[in-house]
Amino acid sequence: MGWVAFIFMNENNLIAPSRLQNIPNETGCPVVALADYARLRGLAANHELADELDRAIVVQTELIPKDVVTMHSRCTYVDESLGVRREIELVYPDEADPGTGKVSVLTPVGCALIGLKAGQEIDWNFPDGSVRCLRVMDVLQAPR
Repeated sequence: MGWVAFIFMNENNLIAPSRLQNIPNETGCPVVALADYARLRGLAANHELADELDRAIVVQTELIPKDVVTMHSRCTYVDESLGVRREIELVYPDEADPGTGKVSVLTPVGCALIGLKAGQEIDWNFPDGSVRCLRVMDVLQAPR
């Protein structure tokens, strides 16, 4: 297991909200809401998601920047390796419905996108042995 950074802000605002906006870009680490972290950790087991959670920066839900892919957010991404643009909603496995664009966080795409900020990209290994570059274009709806 790796490290997990928990960032808690209190009334003293130890970390300026403007700095929090830049954390995904500065560190390259995904940002995950504290409210989702425990549930995701329970799902991850020996899955690639566990590795992403190990390097995640975990923050209070209300402090997640609006342009970060979170659970139940809709986002547009480009698979630059294939030249394909898609809009998806990132959901838990029991809510997945690929026909309506609801993609499980346990799929390669879902696992790769969680915690990324609009404009960020990630190279991700897919089950067929390919490595694809996924770039988040927009986060269209981020729940609060």
